[in-house]
Amino acid sequence: MLRSSATRAVPAAPARAVSPWCIVALVSSDAELLYAWRAGDGLAGQQLFKRYYESVARFFANKINEAPGDLVQETFMACVKGRERIREDGSFRGYMFGVAYNVLRGYLRRRYAAHDELGSTSIADLDPNPSVVMHRSEEVRLLLRALRTLPLELQVVVELRYWEQMNSSEISRALGIPAATIRSRLQKGHALLEAALRKLPATKEVLESTLGDLEGWAKKVRDGALAAEA
Repeated sequence: MLRSSATRAVPAAPARAVSPWCIVALVSSDAELLYAWRAGDGLAGQQLFKRYYESVARFFANKINEAPGDLVQETFMACVKGRERIREDGSFRGYMFGVAYNVLRGYLRRRYAAHDELGSTSIADLDPNPSVVMHRSEEVRLLLRALRTLPLELQVVVELRYWEQMNSSEISRALGIPAATIRSRLQKGHALLEAALRKLPATKEVLESTLGDLEGWAKKVRDGALAAEA
């Protein structure tokens, strides 16, 4: 029996070439991009770096008195060299921030001829001059200055918590430090941050506004509200 035209099979449409950029765009998760990158897809690696460039630049911005571009580049190059060390079930973001912290410590040791790990030293101790990164908001300026007075190991965990919204387990994996230690550092860092804010010159209104909404002011930094003042 012949089939009617309504039930006749429809020929498949001829396959069309798909742009490599379209393939990368369809691969959305970090794990998939990392897998593709390991398999030799350079575009997948570029997509990962594009995704996290701003976060890494922000990580360095309040800790050095120069544009962070070179350190961002150094971090990404180290990620390229060490990409095979990232576990399949691990977090690329966590690995990346761990690399960025190592890059920062290496930079500070070179810059200030220091020979220790610098974890207990604050950026303000190394360089009392304000960061080149400023902001038009008085509250954000106050917050950034206070953060620079914390010991580096505390500043890093506080900023990863507030700016990158990482929990203690994520920060633990990123820095290779037990989660219990991270929680202790977060508690201590928060207390020292409040104490530092109270010591800095500011009007009562600005101080109360900053202390009353640390999450909100940190979000302004996280969302790219930093700007160099003219």
